[in-house]
Amino acid sequence: MKTKIEEKHQVTPRKPLLIEGLPGLGMVGRITTRYLIKQLKAEKFAFLHSPHFPYYVIVDKKGNTRLLRGEFHYWKNPKGNDLLFFTGDSQAQTIEGQYEIAETILNFAKKHEVETIITLGGYRKEAGKMPKVIATATDGKTLNEAIEAGASQSLPGNPIVGTAGLLVGMAKFKEIPALCLLGETRGYLPDPKAAKSILLVLQRMLKVTINLDKIDKEIMKSNKILEKMRQIETRRETYAKKARKSEEGKTSYIS
Repeated sequence: MKTKIEEKHQVTPRKPLLIEGLPGLGMVGRITTRYLIKQLKAEKFAFLHSPHFPYYVIVDKKGNTRLLRGEFHYWKNPKGNDLLFFTGDSQAQTIEGQYEIAETILNFAKKHEVETIITLGGYRKEAGKMPKVIATATDGKTLNEAIEAGASQSLPGNPIVGTAGLLVGMAKFKEIPALCLLGETRGYLPDPKAAKSILLVLQRMLKVTINLDKIDKEIMKSNKILEKMRQIETRRETYAKKARKSEEGKTSYIS
């Protein structure tokens, strides 16, 4: 088996942009992409299968199984560039697999005459009240568009790991402009707040309106989980301090 893309039906997008978001730090890329797909009601039209995904299957609600995969969705924009979305269950588990999958996606983008690729992910950093969106691109024009939409330019030397980075790095060989947007996140839990920051930037860049009510609800749920975790950690620390004091208070005798 080799990495391949199976198109369920043909689409003819007009000046499309490709937005990619796979599982990664804080699941930021995947959350953002899936949210856009649902809100815009984008249609699924192709699957990516690869032997480089983890070796297990997913069981659905009916008890049926399927291999892990990537999915392409299409949304016809009545006012501007059409949008293609790529997301999936997992990233490739090997270095060779990462490059192979990125190459396959880029060839698919070239086939559909994609004008710009936008990759999404997480940037490991303790965020403030509203996480910043860090941007890097293949060219100054694309980067400036992101900065004008509210993103901040990435500092030099920051590595971007996985498909989000490779697509941008390899896009130059296909002569496709590419941009990477990373939301600040702790990274150890799904982070809808970081995803919302990216959504706000994308709204301005793409000139589309997205209802953010549902992601606001996800942020509230996430905040409650974080608060419970803080309370558990506080209780654990209090217990540990009491245990240490108790040990220190005991008198030891040497006979």
